[in-house]
Amino acid sequence: MSTWNKDEVDGKFEQAKGTVKDKAGEVLGDRDLEAEGEAQNAAGETQETWGKVKRGVGDTVDAVGDAISNAGDKINKG
Repeated sequence: MSTWNKDEVDGKFEQAKGTVKDKAGEVLGDRDLEAEGEAQNAAGETQETWGKVKRGVGDTVDAVGDAISNAGDKINKG
């Protein structure tokens, strides 16, 4: 499994910040802060998901490249 990319890391960070704002808004009775936190959390989830999609595509491209390379090696050993 490959390592996380920037979108995944940034998305997780945005989710954490959003959760803190959401909970602080709940405790303080500040509906605006709570809503802002929920929106930030949702944006972070979207960014993380986009990062996972990009990583999946990259992993697939690497796997196809490896398969082609391995096939070429077998043909050359023939």
